[in-house]
Amino acid sequence: MPQKFRNIIFYLLLFVGGGAFMLWIAQQGAVLELEEKIVKPVSEGSQWVIFLQTLGENFFEPFAILLAQIITIMVVARVCGFLFRKIGQPAVIGEILAGIILGPSLLGNYFPQYFELLFPVNSLANLNTISNIGLILFMFVVGMELDMKVLRAKISESIAISQAGIFFPFALGMGLSYFLYNEFVPPQVPFISFALFMGVSMSITAFPVLARIAQERGLSKTKLGTVILACAAINDIMAWCILAVIIAIAKAGNVTSSLYTIIFAIIYVLVMLKLVKPFLKKIADLYYSKENLNKGVVAVFFLVLLFSAFCTQMIGIHALFGAFMAGVIMPSNTKFRDIFVDKVEDVATVIFLPLFFVYTGLRTKIGLLNAVYLWKITGIIVLVAVVGKLLGSAFAARFVGRQSWRNSLITGTLMNTRGLMELVAINIGYDLGVISPEIFVMLVLMALITTFMTSPMLALIRKIFPNKEISEELERKQAQGIFKALIALGNPASGKYLLRVAKNVLDGEKNTLEVTALHITAGSDTNPLHSEEFMTASFAGIEDEATLLNVPLKKEYELSDNVENEILEHVNDFGFDFLLIGAGLSYSEEPFLKDSTLFGKIKWLNWSINKVVRQQVRFYPQTLIKDKTKFFIENAQCSVGIFINRDFHQITNTAVVLNADTDGFLLRYARRLLKNSASKDTSIVIYDTNNVLSNPKAKADFNRLTKQFPNQARLSANHTLRAIDKRYDFMLISYQSWNTFINKSKTELKAIPSTLIINKQHSRF
Repeated sequence: MPQKFRNIIFYLLLFVGGGAFMLWIAQQGAVLELEEKIVKPVSEGSQWVIFLQTLGENFFEPFAILLAQIITIMVVARVCGFLFRKIGQPAVIGEILAGIILGPSLLGNYFPQYFELLFPVNSLANLNTISNIGLILFMFVVGMELDMKVLRAKISESIAISQAGIFFPFALGMGLSYFLYNEFVPPQVPFISFALFMGVSMSITAFPVLARIAQERGLSKTKLGTVILACAAINDIMAWCILAVIIAIAKAGNVTSSLYTIIFAIIYVLVMLKLVKPFLKKIADLYYSKENLNKGVVAVFFLVLLFSAFCTQMIGIHALFGAFMAGVIMPSNTKFRDIFVDKVEDVATVIFLPLFFVYTGLRTKIGLLNAVYLWKITGIIVLVAVVGKLLGSAFAARFVGRQSWRNSLITGTLMNTRGLMELVAINIGYDLGVISPEIFVMLVLMALITTFMTSPMLALIRKIFPNKEISEELERKQAQGIFKALIALGNPASGKYLLRVAKNVLDGEKNTLEVTALHITAGSDTNPLHSEEFMTASFAGIEDEATLLNVPLKKEYELSDNVENEILEHVNDFGFDFLLIGAGLSYSEEPFLKDSTLFGKIKWLNWSINKVVRQQVRFYPQTLIKDKTKFFIENAQCSVGIFINRDFHQITNTAVVLNADTDGFLLRYARRLLKNSASKDTSIVIYDTNNVLSNPKAKADFNRLTKQFPNQARLSANHTLRAIDKRYDFMLISYQSWNTFINKSKTELKAIPSTLIINKQHSRF
């Protein structure tokens, strides 16, 4: 019997026989029912009502409410974070603001019924517990991100700046507490507890946010950046140690009573450093890769984290300090730390941290600041925080670190970034009852303002104090005849082709070509530990090509939430002569649903589907010059080249299109192309579609080209683009001519080869 029929018979016996048996069991079981156990059927008209009642009852179950809260929080936090990244701010500010939006200040004030439905009072305990678990994981990651090697190498340069960044704001914070104590602190709170807490709240720096801003601004690989990161790391360690002592004093009531807590805390730290850290290092030496790192080993490290947090909570200095300490003592092997960061960070930052922000927002009642003088006090708190932290760190960097005023102010501005770490500290103070609800709101606003002002302040400093080192370097290179080209790598795989084009078209007779490859990872929240790995992968292809072509290559890798602005700033600030970018599929392909009458008017749906199927579509030239490319052309202070890759491999037969009055400059690029070609078979055909060669300057360039390369350059008798087809593997055209043709002769451009579109900004070449 064939296998197909055997299968049919088997399934018939299985389902028919099994179904008959279950039906028989159901009938026999019905005999066992007692009359009083039988549920009477409900009338047919009430079924829908009962279903709706069941839905309502299910929603108000604690677990269902918690899930609804998490979903709402994640959506609002991601949207706010995205919007703030678009205006050049860290996403964490948007996520903190999301907490205030969902809290009593906005949602609770204007839509109280929805607020009470989503955040009933009896559900907040669950939200608080889960957010604290997330904070423990996050502080564990923060501890692991501290590079102790950098700290040891830069400690002599950084210790004075970090100490000044603690001492000055701490002293000012304690001084401010003298004027706030009587009015804003409950009578049972000792002055010393409140004063110390105000001091430490002014002294904290948000190391994670600072590290990401430093990476986004291209500072992390510079000497200044490493000093700042070391300062922030030392500052964080000192601030958390001080906060641990303050918590002990606040819980004990006075300094004397807190001595036992402080002694046990010191013993705890010594045990972690001298016993637990060597033990973990031995395990890491055995299990250093993903292949070897099994669940049992992972469990050991997470147990260390939880036990460390438990110990510090029991001692009386808060579980977060234990989580931070557990991260610090993790084995220093970078690959090993990467594995753990990958396991923890996304869950901690994407799910749990927004819960903490919203929980903070639920406690932030801005309506408490209902008088003008309360807002004046808020302004004074912000002013004291900025003066103490920004100016204190800046003056220390200037007079002790011997930095320029520019670098000193950059140091102070970054050290003034507070963000999440400040929220953690003030929530601890609020839970301990050291600060009142009004002071809590003021400090939350201070954390937001001091973090928000970081990016604008850095931009202002760069404008007021231009980098003299960069200016001097530009003057030196111009005097040496160095032509600086920047290749912006969107897709790292395209790097070798872009470099090949740059070598052929830009390398001149009197100028030495120097190429810088820039790749930017979109998203400044990318973990700093991964930047080396991403940078290596990004430049692998172009490095091999640079060696093959013997082209001097510099590499720049950055993280940014606004890639286009970052490329533009790099081009203009560092004085590049040429920007070369690749036109991606979204610029050179026809939308899959462009002609669809069904979806054509629904832009967001059309865009979404095209994103999925764009690799299947055909070339459509008028989509090339879109907003991003146009943005570079209109704002770059140098010439810009846009390369369309249509199965590009090498340049042998080139078509040069002259159409606009100013297109004669393309002949100079053509001459360099022939000069740089290793093959005598390389040829150039010029298509003068608008009698451009009647211009004396263009005619002179043409004569020079044909005289120097009489057998390789010629003028076509055909004055249209129809003759440009698969015979050519490369085409040169100006930006102005391209725009003319896509508006008049779209069909003629569909058969073009790989093309370099050049917008000429200045005459230096």
